Amino acid sequence: MALEAIKWNENKLYILDQLRLPLETEYITVNNVKEGWQVINKMQVRGAPAIAIVGCLSLATELSQASFKDKHELLETICEKLQYLVTARPTAVNMKKAAEELTSFTKNLYNDKVSVTEMVDSVISWCQKMLNYDVSTNKKIGDFGADSILKSAGGKNVKILTHCNTGSLATAGYGTALGVVRSIHARGCLDQAYCTETRPYNQGARLTAYELVYDKIPGTLICDSMVAALINSHKIDAIVVGADRVTSNGDTANKIGTYQLAVIAKHHNVPFYVCAPTSSIDLNLAVGKDIPIEERPHNEMTDIAGIKIASPGISCWNPAFDVTPAELITGGIVTELGIFKPAELADKLKA
Repeated sequence: MALEAIKWNENKLYILDQLRLPLETEYITVNNVKEGWQVINKMQVRGAPAIAIVGCLSLATELSQASFKDKHELLETICEKLQYLVTARPTAVNMKKAAEELTSFTKNLYNDKVSVTEMVDSVISWCQKMLNYDVSTNKKIGDFGADSILKSAGGKNVKILTHCNTGSLATAGYGTALGVVRSIHARGCLDQAYCTETRPYNQGARLTAYELVYDKIPGTLICDSMVAALINSHKIDAIVVGADRVTSNGDTANKIGTYQLAVIAKHHNVPFYVCAPTSSIDLNLAVGKDIPIEERPHNEMTDIAGIKIASPGISCWNPAFDVTPAELITGGIVTELGIFKPAELADKLKA
C-alpha cells in the first residue's frame, strides 16, 4: 500500500501529522482554511508541493460547507483566503503560484455566465486535480533523474545521498528527489540511499528514513556533520535534493544544510542535482538573494520532543532554508519537462 500524506474523500481533507512520525501514525481532519494554515505553519504537513496542495484543498473543503449570497462575495472570499494561506510558509513558492493561478481561474469564472454553485464546484474541482497531477509530475522527475544518474554511472549500481524529506510525505505521492531514488530502486540499480538527519527538525531522520524503511529501499541514516567524511570514504554517485524555490538564474532555496552539501559535492566532484516541479520555479525573481528566508522558532533548535537539549539562555539563529548558488548545481535541475542546466533554465521554460 502506497504511503499517503494527503487524503481527499468526498470533500473532506485529511493529512498525516508529520510531527508524530515515525513513532505514531495519525491523520488530522482539516475543515477550513484556518486549520489548513495552522497545519502548514506548524509543519504538520511540509514540502513545497504538499503545502500548495493542502492549502488549496483546505479552501475547497471550506467552500463545500459554506453558502454565498452572490458571486462577488464568493470571489472576494477566495482571493482573501488564498492570500492568507501564502503567509503560512513564505519561502516555498508553490503556494504563492497556486494562489495566483486559482485567483485568475476564479476571476474568469466570475466573468462567465455561471451560477454561484457552479463556480464553487469548478473551484473545488480545480483543487482536486492538483493531487493526481502532482503524482504524475513526480514520476516524470524520478525517471529523468534516474536516466541521467545511471547513464553517468555507466551501468553499475549507484549510491545516492539525499537531504531533508522530498518523498511521498512532501508531495501528493512518490516524491521529487526521493522520487529519483525510488525510480533507481525500481530499476534494480540502487546500491544504497544515504539520508542526512537534517537538523534541527530531523526531517531526514524522522521522515525520509521512515519512507525508506516503509518501501523497503536500502537506506542508511547519517548525521549532517558526516557528509564530507562519507563522500571521502565511500563512492557516492550523486547528491539529489529538492527545492522550495528556484530563481531565474538557477539559484535554489532548499532546507537549511543544502548549501554546504553542494560545496562538499563540488570539492569531491560529485554531481549535485536539484529536483523540483516547474511550480517551484520562480522566474519573477532574478537571483537567490531575493528569496525571503523563513526563520523558525528557537525551540526547534533547543528542544527535542519537548525536552531541552541546549543550555538555557543561549541565543539562536534558526533559518529554515539556505540558498545554493547556481554554479554548484552541477548535475542540473530536474523537472517534469526534463533536466536543465541552471544557466539555460529561464530560456527553456519561457520557450
